[in-house]
Order: sequence, then structure tokens, then C-alpha cells
Amino acid sequence: MPTSENASIYLEQGQTLVDFAALTDSGDHQYLTAADDVFSGKSGYEPDIRPNGLVTGRNLVSVAASESDDVVDVAAFTAYSLGVLNSVAADTDFSITRPTGDHAIVSSITMTSAGALAEVQGAEASDTTFSETRGADGGPPLIPVDSVEIAQVRMTSSSSAAITAAEIYQVVGQHTERFDYPAWEVNNIGKGQAASVSAETNAFVKMASAMPAIHTGPIAKKIYAKYYTPTFVELSKATDFKPVENTHSSNSTQYYGGTVASKSTTLGQGGFTALLTNGITDSLVADKDQVLTVKFFQDKNKAPYVLTQGTLGLARTNPVAGQVQAAVTITAETASAEFAS
Repeated sequence: MPTSENASIYLEQGQTLVDFAALTDSGDHQYLTAADDVFSGKSGYEPDIRPNGLVTGRNLVSVAASESDDVVDVAAFTAYSLGVLNSVAADTDFSITRPTGDHAIVSSITMTSAGALAEVQGAEASDTTFSETRGADGGPPLIPVDSVEIAQVRMTSSSSAAITAAEIYQVVGQHTERFDYPAWEVNNIGKGQAASVSAETNAFVKMASAMPAIHTGPIAKKIYAKYYTPTFVELSKATDFKPVENTHSSNSTQYYGGTVASKSTTLGQGGFTALLTNGITDSLVADKDQVLTVKFFQDKNKAPYVLTQGTLGLARTNPVAGQVQAAVTITAETASAEFAS
């Protein structure tokens, strides 16, 4: 009969910093992973996700106030690159290079990884027809990795003239990169054996939609993250671990001649029982109300384990003759994850 006689509970008791590093694109430009399997969720140690892109400022490029030929004005803005927030001053009469003949050409106005404005010119078409394919003749250029696209200027004439508003394109997601588009969600522990794709197994970032591959490669924009990895310490006296799991219930509505049912899902609480030294100075008491990661081995001599991350709650009892103990609850945003190793 299987038992948990050799079980063990490990609790997050420290954190190790991993400073801003590029996450790894799983290949679909939507799921991204880190070199580490778990992110701490403790207050002050949560992951800081910084996709390359504009942070402040919209529709930054405008017709030059000077009315000079082949230039535009660029307003001040801030943008992330390499995990660093760059502040870029306004620039008037920023030069745009025209095509060598009466051909379609797209020039992208970008911020380099060093925080400077730069023009990246696309390949000329053989006629005045534009393409929406990156890197194609008459199409937008592929942007250097870690540069940020601010806007595009589309021209069909080699003759010097003032650039018009109709030639300036800056729709977010098409011609302009913002750090917060698309949006994203972070799972600090992953889904383990329940993962539907391999990138969900351990800690991951999931973008709301696939990012366009507009950078040299072609690849999608880089996502940088600063996070902390938990350091686990074994609890010496603990028992009755309960993972955070979904419970399902059904409701039914009767109508004439039949019944229709609906299902609802509720994420329950996890927890365990801990025997304490005095219920006052124990380290577990100091951890109450903190978001911490719990690692449970059903058999500490074997590889499989369960990860749970949530807010620890304590209900302490002080019996006259028995051991001081606490019923520990774990209130989580996601279900516990099971791992084979």
C-alpha cells in the first residue's frame, strides 16, 4: 500500500537574482522560457518582464515643422531595449533617404539598442508598388535585433520634397513596436505534466498573440526578464500536504420536458500541517501572508515532486499538553504542478 511515510516538504526561504536576460522563444513567437525552471513570487521578488518596445509616446513622427525637404520631426519618448529603459530626446528635421529612382521604398525610423535614433532603409522595388513582406523589394526592412521600430516612411519618388502625413505610417503592431503589445501573462512554476505544449512545462511567459517576425533572422522582438529563483529549505516537522487543485461542480436548469446542465470550476486551497517550536519565533510564522513556493516530494528518495506557489496562511493552536502546531493554507492563483523529475 503506497504511503507518504518518506514524504518531505521544502519551503522557499531565500531568493537568487537573475538579472535581465533574454528569454528563449519556443519557436512560435508566443511562448518564452528562461534558463531556470521556477520564478519566485514573493513580494519584492516577482518577475520583471520587459519586452523591447516603446513605453511612453504614441504617433511620435510628424511632418517637419520647418517644412524642409526629406525630413520629419520625432517627439521625445522612452523605450525598452536589452531590459534597459532609454529616454530619447525629441529630434527635429530627422533625415529620410529617398529611393534612387521613382520606386517604392520603405524606411523605418528606429531606436537602436544604445538608445539612438536611426534610419533603416528597405530594398527598393522595381516600380511604385509597395509590399507588406519584411525584407522584400518595396517592403519594410528587417529591423536589427534589439532595435525598436518607431514608424515607417513610405515614398515613391526620388525628387526631393517635403514628406507628407500620408507618407508616415505608425500603427501599433504593424509599423510601431510597443513594449506592451501584445500583452502577456506569466506562470511562475509552469504546468508540469499537464502542459499542453512543452514550453508550458516550467516557468514561462505567454504572449496574448504571436509576435511578428520583423527583426533580422527573421525573428520576433526580444523579451527580457529579471527574476529570482527560490532557494528551498526542508521543513523538519510537517505532514498532510494538500496540493492546490481544481474542483468541478454542475448546476442544472429544468425546462419543459428536460434539463440542461452547466459546469463550473473552482480552484481550491492547498496546505499542510506543521509542528512548531513555540508558534512565535518559528521561521514559518515569519513567512505567514507571504507568496512562497512549496516543493513536495511524496517520497524524498525519488524524483517526482509537486510545486505550489501561493500565499501562506497560518491557523495556530496551542494545546495544554500537545505539540504547538499550525494548519498552513496555500491560496494560489494557479493549480499545483506535478513533475516526474
